[in-house]
Amino acid sequence: MSDKVIIFDTTLRDGEQTAGVHFTAGDKIAIASALAAMGVDIIEVGFPGASPAEREAVSAVARVVRTRTLCALARAIPTDIDAAADALRHAASARIHVFLNASDEHLTHQLRKSREEVLEMAGHMVARARNHTDDVEFSPMDATRADPEFLFALVRTAWLAGARTINIPDTVGYVLPHVLGELIATLLNRVPELAQGRISFHGQDDLGLATANAIAAVRAGARQVEVAVNGIGERAGNTALEEVVVALRLHGGALGVHTDVDPRGIYGISKLVEEKSGILVPPNKAIVGKNAFRHASGIHQDGILKKRETFEWIDPAMVGNPHGTQIVLGKLSGRAGFAARAQSLGIGLGPEKLDLAFARFQAVADQKREPDDSDVRAACIED
Repeated sequence: MSDKVIIFDTTLRDGEQTAGVHFTAGDKIAIASALAAMGVDIIEVGFPGASPAEREAVSAVARVVRTRTLCALARAIPTDIDAAADALRHAASARIHVFLNASDEHLTHQLRKSREEVLEMAGHMVARARNHTDDVEFSPMDATRADPEFLFALVRTAWLAGARTINIPDTVGYVLPHVLGELIATLLNRVPELAQGRISFHGQDDLGLATANAIAAVRAGARQVEVAVNGIGERAGNTALEEVVVALRLHGGALGVHTDVDPRGIYGISKLVEEKSGILVPPNKAIVGKNAFRHASGIHQDGILKKRETFEWIDPAMVGNPHGTQIVLGKLSGRAGFAARAQSLGIGLGPEKLDLAFARFQAVADQKREPDDSDVRAACIED
């Protein structure tokens, strides 16, 4: 038996905080529906307290997407919590996600409140959210830079007020994986009642460590991970849904965990979010980038042609990629890749003809970024 890791998607909330991104209500419905179809457990739809339009957009999703828990974010203030509850009133299953600053950096320079005032706010506002729904999540913002003793006190206060999911946000993408693991393990030891609920992790990718941190959190006992499709989000983005889902699919046995997300929906949801957000996926992006399953060097092409797993241990079909493994010819390609492409075009080449044709091809490839099939045919034509 393995533990289930809840996949909490925040594409429509933190993902929309990407500079230049704007999701309409229709966009949110389309993306939330696709996430629900692939088995994502919890969908954070938005931040209703931000504006009347955002409240209505969250409400619109709640009327349509009925098979998953829908979540709305709220600051630890009454108007935000009530706005979240109102926006989710039509949801089949609703969660309110309350967040409050935790680090001294934030308390001193942004919130400008004392630790005692923050503890009081946490207790009252989590209790207020609990009056609206039994499913309340609490996030001590900037937890990874907070004083651990204050963090533990804040978490216990939220727990006693009724929050049953406690999220540990790496708000500025600061923490290292082994430090995060130690923090979560210590938190479980110091606040043992959390074993009756769930610890979550929300990572930002400022150091490029978000996925590594998410896996470290799971190893330490977190059983919810907060992610966004294509890793979009504030600044350098969020933990990428596709990376975490595939990592847990492939390594879940060793970690003693699993998710219920169908990875075959990954390619489709990536393309949908790319279209709706206007944020292009980098070609070298793990799992969903254009080049994720394309091979250009001769050594790699030779291995792939002999056995795909030599240089590609993730099957493109597993993530719904319709293009499959691709051999891309260029100046670094070898004879094996060139011969395979010629064969696919119906051109058979013996050893001697192959040497001549490949030499002609290399002369073209040295001058052209990505030779095409016409270049292969031309190279194979005898003088």
